Amino acid sequence: MAAPSTAASPTPPAKKPNIVRRLYDWVLSWAQTPYGTPALFVISFMESSFFPIPPDVLQIALSVARPRRAFFYAAVSVVASVLGGIAGWWIGTTLWDSVASFFFEYVPGFTEKNYALVESKYNEHAFLAIFTAAFTPIPYKVFTIASGVFDVALSTLIFASILGRGGRFFLVASAIFFFGPTVKTWLEKYFELATLVLLVVGALGFVAVKYML
Repeated sequence: MAAPSTAASPTPPAKKPNIVRRLYDWVLSWAQTPYGTPALFVISFMESSFFPIPPDVLQIALSVARPRRAFFYAAVSVVASVLGGIAGWWIGTTLWDSVASFFFEYVPGFTEKNYALVESKYNEHAFLAIFTAAFTPIPYKVFTIASGVFDVALSTLIFASILGRGGRFFLVASAIFFFGPTVKTWLEKYFELATLVLLVVGALGFVAVKYML
């Protein structure tokens, strides 16, 4: 009987990370370049209508490297994100019939189920729906484009987006400015949960005020 072969079996090729993970790494890589701030602006703008990676990723990395500029980076994120939201609104008002299939097929978070949910929420209260999406991990891009499709006033979109995106991005800036780089790991791990908890607290506050008045 032949002796068993001692040759090592070939190592299977390493699996490439999926496209979202590669995009995440690409976004993060801009923090190591001189173009971090322009990249933050562009990514914040794109994420408001089609890009899948939230700008918080790059904002956190830039702010940790330069905590004194944390609020500046937050402002960049807010301005670009609101402008991107206006672009999403424009897509909804003028291009939706011709681009709808692309968004449903290729843009993460843009599902027919989410779209139908957004329509029902807009029928109830457009301002609160946009604010919630702007502040939390709910896909904001779905709401910006749908606001154009469902004829939500542009002023409503802008005001709700400024409050929601401002609250979200300045929350990140405040955490890094006051607690330093050690908060980076906590933000990356628990930020989505923290925003949801803050939203619930805020909603309870509105309910309390409603019944007190």
